[in-house]
Amino acid sequence: MKNQYFRHIEDALGTVITEGRYRTFANITRSCGDFPYATFFDGFGVEKKITVWCSNDYLGMGQNKVVIESIKNTLDTTGGGSGGTRNISGTTSHHVLLESKIAELHCKESALLFSSGYVANDATLSTLSKLIPDLVVLSDEGNHASMIEGIRHGGSAKMIFKHNDLKDLEDKLIKLGNEKNKIIVFESVYSMDGDIGWIKEICDLAEKYNALTYIDEVHAVGLYGENGAGIAEKLNQLERIDVIEGTLAKAYGLIGGSIAGDRNLVDAIRSYAPGFIFTTSLPPSIAAGAYKSIEYLQHSDVERKMMHDNVNIIKNRLNSLQLPLIKNNSHIIPILVGDPVTTKKVTDQLLSEFNIYVQPINYPTVRKGTERLRITASPFHKKHDIDHLVNSLDIIWKDMKISRAA
Repeated sequence: MKNQYFRHIEDALGTVITEGRYRTFANITRSCGDFPYATFFDGFGVEKKITVWCSNDYLGMGQNKVVIESIKNTLDTTGGGSGGTRNISGTTSHHVLLESKIAELHCKESALLFSSGYVANDATLSTLSKLIPDLVVLSDEGNHASMIEGIRHGGSAKMIFKHNDLKDLEDKLIKLGNEKNKIIVFESVYSMDGDIGWIKEICDLAEKYNALTYIDEVHAVGLYGENGAGIAEKLNQLERIDVIEGTLAKAYGLIGGSIAGDRNLVDAIRSYAPGFIFTTSLPPSIAAGAYKSIEYLQHSDVERKMMHDNVNIIKNRLNSLQLPLIKNNSHIIPILVGDPVTTKKVTDQLLSEFNIYVQPINYPTVRKGTERLRITASPFHKKHDIDHLVNSLDIIWKDMKISRAA
């Protein structure tokens, strides 16, 4: 009798396969101290050394000696897990210290930890919608899925403004008027195209039309600003943003998410958000390591500078070969292919023939017809790695006769 249910599941999988966007995960083992190199396992007994060009551990902090030492020491003293939710025995001094450090980083009164950046967005946005009466959420159409889901779960009225379109945003603010409760939700670095949000200009509009501001800085924290607080810090806009959401899982190299803001606002999320209340807290060792990672990048910009230098070198090389680079002013290096099947063929050939790992990016992560490679450079990719990447892409583009930029 249950076959009728599984037929629907099989049909759904069949659709993904037919459209050429079925996702296969590369089985790799990272080697601590040897980033960005790893060992790839093909599932048939073959293993080989590869170079990873798609990690979100942008600065290699997941293997930083100071961070690792802190994790090991805390693991030895506190054990593996936290022992509970934050409310029931799962708040340790390491969590408290980390939240204080995140608040300090973003020049805010308070901060709150979550199990991931996704959960931070979902829990915070959905809860704000339930706490503020008749709230209207103005959301950039390019926002991350976690923000979209948080807004949907909150149940508030929403208005989607065109991506990075200040005029469209202002038109909608004008329609709502100054008395209506509203919040503008946007990102600093949009992770797939790599373009940057109009932070100062959006803050200007928020002040003009009496709106709250909520920014997702997950692809910017650690990478921009004097202390690594993100694009808002780089542009001297930290104090103008009401809620700053960040992650510990990208530039800081570990796992977890956070928000920072007004003390009462953060306390309200702590008190009401199911995504915070009803889940086990981060392991103390991870909290301790994250503290050290943030602290390290507050005092060292060496890794940031090396990464950005590598990004600029690669972008210039790709442009010189007329590979279809999606232009932006961030560290993201997106190369447009335009269909899922070809994108997968490109990444398969990179891995099988050139020992280069880049994950294909397709729908629903990006719109259909904009499938791409998303390359990320680290401070630790060397000149010969860059040469090998660029030359391999050029060979594949020639072999497959893929369109180049005009």
